[in-house]
Amino acid sequence: MSSIANYGLEQARIQLPNIVSNAHAGVRCIITKHGKPYAAIVPLQDIQKSPTDADLASGILALRGTGRGLWGDHVGQAVSKLRDEWGDA
Repeated sequence: MSSIANYGLEQARIQLPNIVSNAHAGVRCIITKHGKPYAAIVPLQDIQKSPTDADLASGILALRGTGRGLWGDHVGQAVSKLRDEWGDA
């Protein structure tokens, strides 16, 4: 189940036992304050799911090549220059 319920803050306070039961059943809840989203109550399994090593690796690998050209054609010279600048600090 992936439905989302919305409650105002006062209504959520009154309905908290029902909201918690619904979260246990898979219903997500947005609590609003003055009409603006303020907090969420979600099923426990939503926050217990930890990323796998494959998820982490694919995230890092997605960055491959994004820094190409960042240091110019002579990376060693650029890094050496920065080391010299920061070495005087």
